Order: sequence, then structure tokens, then C-alpha cells
Amino acid sequence: MSNFILFPQIHAALEWLKGHSNVLFQFGWNIIAAFILLFIGKMLSRLLASGLEKLLVRRRVDITVVHFFTALVRYITLAFAVVAALGRLGIETSSIIAVIGAAGLAVGLALQGSLSNFAAGVLLVSLRPFRAGEHVQIGSVAGAVEKVHIFSTTLLTADSKEVVIPNGKIIADSIVNYSRHPFRRIDLVIGVGYQNRIADVKSVITAVIKADTRVDKNRDVTVRLGELGASSLNFFVRVWVRNGDYWSTYYDLLENIKEALDENNIDIPYPQMDIRMVNSVTESQTLSLVKQQASL
Repeated sequence: MSNFILFPQIHAALEWLKGHSNVLFQFGWNIIAAFILLFIGKMLSRLLASGLEKLLVRRRVDITVVHFFTALVRYITLAFAVVAALGRLGIETSSIIAVIGAAGLAVGLALQGSLSNFAAGVLLVSLRPFRAGEHVQIGSVAGAVEKVHIFSTTLLTADSKEVVIPNGKIIADSIVNYSRHPFRRIDLVIGVGYQNRIADVKSVITAVIKADTRVDKNRDVTVRLGELGASSLNFFVRVWVRNGDYWSTYYDLLENIKEALDENNIDIPYPQMDIRMVNSVTESQTLSLVKQQASL
């Protein structure tokens, strides 16, 4: 009766656990250690990224470069933590790295566009054709640069639309940076009637320019007859202003020049077309044609 076992399967399981307690303890400890490594890796990635960000900001590195490299350091650190955790679980990491390399090659061939965007992102960070906050035009899209990510760049348009452009497309397209230099030139074309004297028009426009304090008088100011148009004399007006005053000065100059021309009786023509109608068929010929058609 003493050898009678009420639940033999449970008893067998308990005996197996007693015999393999060391193995189970080691396996459990490896799992805990793997989670600890992942936690440490995550915390370390944040600390390294934060430390690198503070260092680059202290050295006054452009914020786009800061965001790019901090993200890169964070992802690399997390990748090392995952490999270390898998190694702690007893998984052969060398074979995993080989499999990851082969898979990476296959994925790389399938995602050539993404890899080209990554390479383009490295070039953008290295060459720095634009920085965060600068106003640029990339192809047909114009806006302020918000962030340069690993694979894409984000622009904010004037009407608050967020546009995400792949870095590969940016490198392949033309980039116009409106904010890199402190001064910009305003180009205007003012058309007046042919009956106006050239000297009078130039005098009126020049007076308007001199009255505007935002115009840089140390740079060349151009007010010249540039084109004999179909219905107007077209004067080319070119002045230099600070980058931040560009649009306000542009609009004010147009308005002030128009008012000054009106005050001096200098008219601004609009396209006109003279139409002459020649009636080559006389009234008698028309009646005869009508009769002939009626007889038919």
C-alpha cells in the first residue's frame, strides 16, 4: 500500500522536474538575463542618443544632422542588444548573423529604393544643402524644412501642409534654397504706355525705391528699360533686400509704384486688339445668291 501512487502522471512529472532542476533553473535564468539585456540595451540606446544629441547641440551642429545621427545610434545599439539577448538564450548568434546577412541581401535587392533613400539621407546630412527652418524648393514643392529623417525629409508648406519627400528623390532633383544667404534680389517688370517719356518713368520708380528704407542702397539698384513689348514699354526693376523682408517689400513696391505712376499721369496699358471687319459681298450679290439657292 505504501507504493500506491494516486496520480502517477503528476508524480512522474515531479520526479522529472527534480532530476532536471539545474537545467530548468539555468534556462529560466537565461530568459531573465535576456530580458535584462534587452532592457539595458533599450536604456543604453536612449542614453547614447541623448548624450550624442547634447554633444552635437553644444557644438552648434545643425539640428537635422543631430536628429539623423541620434536615430542611427539608437537603432544600432538596439540591434546589438537583440543579438546579445539571443546569444544569452543559447542561440548560435553567428548563424543568426549569417542568416540575417543573407536575408538582408535579399531584402536589400527587394528594397533598392529604400536603401537609395538611406544613402541619399547620408549625403544630405554630409553635404547639408539645407538645414532645419530654411525655406527651400525641391522640384515643385516649396516649404520650410522640418526634419531630415533616415529615409525621407519633411517640409511644411506656407499653407501648413506637411509634405514627406523621399531622400532619393531630393538628391536626384534640383534644390533651391531661399534662406541660405542673408539678402535676396527682387525682380519686377513694370509696363507703361509708349507715349510716356523714359526719363519720367525712371525718375518716378527711383523715387519710390529711395523712399523704402528696407531696400539696401549699398547694392546695385536697377531701373532700366528692358523690353519694347507689344503694347507697353517694360522696365526692369531690381533691388536687394534682407531675406526676411522679401515678400513684404515685394508687395509694397508694386503698390507704391502703381500709385506713384497714377499720380504722375503715367498710364499702365492693358492688352488691346483692333478688329476690322471687311464686307466683300455687296447687298445685290447677297440677294442674287439667296434667289439662286431658293430656286435650287
